[in-house]
Amino acid sequence: MREASWWHAEEDGRILCTLCPRYCRMGDGQAGFCYIRKNIGGKLYSLGYGTSTGFAIDPIEKKPLNHFLPGSRVLSFGTAGCNLGCRFCQNWSISKAKLDEAQSASATPEKIVRLAQRYRVPSIAFTYNDPVIWGEFVIDIARLAREAGLKSVMVTAGYITPEARPEVYRYIDAANVDLKAFSERFYRKITFSHLDPVLGTLKWLKHETNIWLEITNLMIPGENDDSGEIQRLCDWVVENLGDSVPLHFTAFHPDFKMIDRSRTPAATLKRARRSALAAGVKFCYVGNVFDEEAQTTYCPSCKKILIRRSWHDLTRYDLAGDRCACGAKIAGVFAGGTTPGKRRAPTPHSSD
Repeated sequence: MREASWWHAEEDGRILCTLCPRYCRMGDGQAGFCYIRKNIGGKLYSLGYGTSTGFAIDPIEKKPLNHFLPGSRVLSFGTAGCNLGCRFCQNWSISKAKLDEAQSASATPEKIVRLAQRYRVPSIAFTYNDPVIWGEFVIDIARLAREAGLKSVMVTAGYITPEARPEVYRYIDAANVDLKAFSERFYRKITFSHLDPVLGTLKWLKHETNIWLEITNLMIPGENDDSGEIQRLCDWVVENLGDSVPLHFTAFHPDFKMIDRSRTPAATLKRARRSALAAGVKFCYVGNVFDEEAQTTYCPSCKKILIRRSWHDLTRYDLAGDRCACGAKIAGVFAGGTTPGKRRAPTPHSSD
């Protein structure tokens, strides 16, 4: 626990949290919607600081990030709580838990960086529950990681205020943002949040930072898989973020409060991918199902296979830095490559 950032006291004695667009107001002893930001004696504290609900060494493709150090491994961890209320949450045992209900362990920023070094992974991922709500912890870990030559990855819903974004993302190298749908109805009724702040975060990440960005859309039958909605989502991405931001359509499985829904058919994912490619998206993938063609990276210029994947394993890698053999530059952060139009990406540590 440590005193939080992004808040101020109000005239009625309550605290206003300005970290996320919920703007929770808390009386003494009350916690916000996320469970882990709490008014204690007139100050806001982050209860998630220095704790973890578990660690794992994952393929970077599992985040999913297909254009950020592909084939490397990443140290993944999260805390407890969340600032969204997704009825379909696939990590609900963590995101819907309070710290005293979750299996949590002490984990200082120094300890986490040493753990990544011990396992010789080039990156640390803040994931499982939304790292926005433990932004103070994210900042301290990512700063130490950068000093140690490690990368930091955010896996997030992007529900954060413009005030807090620059600080929380200051030392972040890559982000996968879960664009849960492309309708305000879905966000309001299914996630208890709003769409516009997420779109604002996406545009800010793309146009005002050097952070590598990819987007995931979990397709739920009957909720956000309408052809028209998917077309609008794809068109918005191309028009507002450009054609080189990778887009992942992933399959839903029944969980939490939506166990009455069926799994996403593979045909739905294929249809969404065709729509994205037709809209001009250069790199579109599907996830949570086996589809080697739709998980492969192709050169948008000559159509050559550059990276072939079997689930999260790479079975072919044919890039020289960030270049195809035809000379085309491929958007992403690769070993010895560059982030197009941005700063040079340092050569990563070995993931062997």
